[in-house]
Amino acid sequence: MIKDIIEHSLLEARNELEAFLADPSTVSSIEAAAGLMAECLKSGGKIISCGNGGSLCDATHFAEELTGRFRSDRAPLPAMAINDPAYITCTANDYSFDKVFSRWVEAFGKPGDTLLAISTSGSSANVVKAIEAAREKGMKVVALTSVSGMMAGLADVAVKAPDALHSDRVQEIHIKVIHILIEAIEALI
Repeated sequence: MIKDIIEHSLLEARNELEAFLADPSTVSSIEAAAGLMAECLKSGGKIISCGNGGSLCDATHFAEELTGRFRSDRAPLPAMAINDPAYITCTANDYSFDKVFSRWVEAFGKPGDTLLAISTSGSSANVVKAIEAAREKGMKVVALTSVSGMMAGLADVAVKAPDALHSDRVQEIHIKVIHILIEAIEALI
């Protein structure tokens, strides 16, 4: 039984990746996202990333790889994930959970910065509000979302994973894209 679960999971992940690769917009959207982010960093801007649950973990991973290092040594790059639990709980309590990311963007975002908005559903209200706040601040937006997510239409560049029965398959695509983006940004800087 466990062997069947393992084999099914691996085959399902492979099928999702193959569907992602088969979409003609996949490579060009990742290339555009990397170019937009590299230009932001070269121009003195920073990247702010956000997401819920596993997507917040991915947003944090993205930021720490840029500020730390990925595959080789280089100067740190300015990136931050909205992941401070005291801030998140304070804002959720005082305002609403829908505002936990947008308030941060309002506080720290500047024209020329970029928001990396991550949502497996592509419809998370607090991530959408962060995109709206980024637009008001004159920031660019890169969205990691799913094909049917509404965020794709709100972003400058949207990288869309295939819709899947479970969100973990979308998230697996997103983490692959994050690693590719970091490698591409490093090559462009």
